[in-house]
Amino acid sequence: MTTFQEARSFLLKHRTDYDAAVKGFRWPDPVPFNWALDWFDAELAGNSESKHRPALWIVDAVSNQETKVSFAALSRRSNQTANFLRAQGLKRGDHLLLLLGNVVPLWETMLAAMKLGVVVIPATTLLTPDELRDRLDRGGARVVVASQEQVAKIAGLGGDQLVRIVVGAPSKHEGWLAYEQAADFPETFKPDGPTNADDPMLLYFTSGTTAKPKLVRHSQRSYPVGGLSTMYWLGLQPGDIHLNISSPGWAKHAWSCFFAPWNAGATVFVVNQPRFDAKGLLATIGRCGVTTLCAPPTVWRLFIQEKLATFKVSLREVCGAGEPLNPEVIDQVRAAWGLTIRDGYGQTETTALAGNSPGQKVKVGSMGRPLPGYRVQITDTDGQVTKEGEVTLVLGADRPAGLMQGYQGDGGKLSGADGDLYRSGDVVFADDEGYLTFVGRSDDVFKSSDYRISPFELESILLEHQSVAEAAVVPSPDPIRLAIPKAYVLLASGAERSAETALSIFRHLHTRLAPFKRIRRIELVTELPKTISGKIRRVQLRRLENDSNRDDPLRGEEFREEDFPELQKLRPAGSVEN
Repeated sequence: MTTFQEARSFLLKHRTDYDAAVKGFRWPDPVPFNWALDWFDAELAGNSESKHRPALWIVDAVSNQETKVSFAALSRRSNQTANFLRAQGLKRGDHLLLLLGNVVPLWETMLAAMKLGVVVIPATTLLTPDELRDRLDRGGARVVVASQEQVAKIAGLGGDQLVRIVVGAPSKHEGWLAYEQAADFPETFKPDGPTNADDPMLLYFTSGTTAKPKLVRHSQRSYPVGGLSTMYWLGLQPGDIHLNISSPGWAKHAWSCFFAPWNAGATVFVVNQPRFDAKGLLATIGRCGVTTLCAPPTVWRLFIQEKLATFKVSLREVCGAGEPLNPEVIDQVRAAWGLTIRDGYGQTETTALAGNSPGQKVKVGSMGRPLPGYRVQITDTDGQVTKEGEVTLVLGADRPAGLMQGYQGDGGKLSGADGDLYRSGDVVFADDEGYLTFVGRSDDVFKSSDYRISPFELESILLEHQSVAEAAVVPSPDPIRLAIPKAYVLLASGAERSAETALSIFRHLHTRLAPFKRIRRIELVTELPKTISGKIRRVQLRRLENDSNRDDPLRGEEFREEDFPELQKLRPAGSVEN
């Protein structure tokens, strides 16, 4: 029988020996195991070598204030939060919507929920009221923990039975409990029973090709134990100070701001900026001695616009995720710091399943090789193994611990991760050495600033506008965000192809979409390319965007968000993706 501690120690021992790690690694057995109690509390917070080290270090770029919380203190504070939540009637199996930014209560609540056996629904603070209603309703949330900025958006949602808890509110909000009351509860916690490996723990909403996002369910084993592969890819070691640039509510935040660094016994480091400031962040990385850094391509492209060599850093490992980085970015970072950015790959449905691990040859443009514990096949549409095809995981006896339990449907029924294989929907090319290079999605989903965008979802909202008859959303190349959502719009009869119409559509989108999903270009056209069966050929529109061909007959009149100054006033302060 392999324990969590044994599996972790094995990967740390072979952190630069890929062949030995892949050959000898075994996932811990699926025995009762509560990561928050049995690892975080018992080992990290209970060990004399680590208990006083910072588990969490938050720097506020505006106030210059710093908050450090040790493993031992965070253990006690999460116990208080667990007791507070239990006093509100929460019990094992209940669902909690977590709607916070990078503040200490986010980590306290995550740990507390795990201890209770409560299922967490992480959500970004950028969601609209309609999107929040969907998460409350389909997610079956019984409690919401939110910042005071979210109170107005949740008004009228969730019904009378929803327990509402607000963090950091200077004044009382009617119908809401103050999170700060948790400090009055005991610092010791007693669970109501054992936590089984297949007990649900996380429920993520992810955009797909259908009108509504899918619900991805992870267990008490899949993300905590499965995060060992992410720890290995990032190259984390005990005592590291790890910065992952990701917003709460997304799977990558759980990957690299929670499970992977704490699996290693590293410090989670966070810098809160009202708007992304590359120069300020680089200076903070150097000043605070950050040792490991993971950032999406958008951030790396902004970093190299600064004079990297002038920033003295203590970095040992630098990683990228979301999309392949272009060679010039990798070259400039290597020239300035002598470090090579290592790409990795995974999904909301998995932990890191492929990557360029420390000490291995990095092939520029490749996302690396399958990580320890993941048996990957590249298959064609018929399921035959091939050089270029879909990333497929072998299940059965080889099922990786980091794979989701499945997509949760009505009545809690699971699908998509059963049977002999899991098909990821991502197409790659595999070379003779086993390195994988991303080709694209098997459907039309694309990424913008590391956020996954569903054309179908955006098109559905476009069609709600009275002037829109048909619409097709495709990625348009962008030097910073890699791609931005662009809509080709066929207007309804009587609507004019004019700036006024485009502005009206943009305004509609601003009220219905979170900033990271917003369509930033609209092209008003007289026809859309279609198949003989009447389906819109997005691939043809993608080609128009990639080729920048303005002479094609399909072209219309393009309008950009920045063409309208009044829209800029509506932009909220936020992250680099805004």
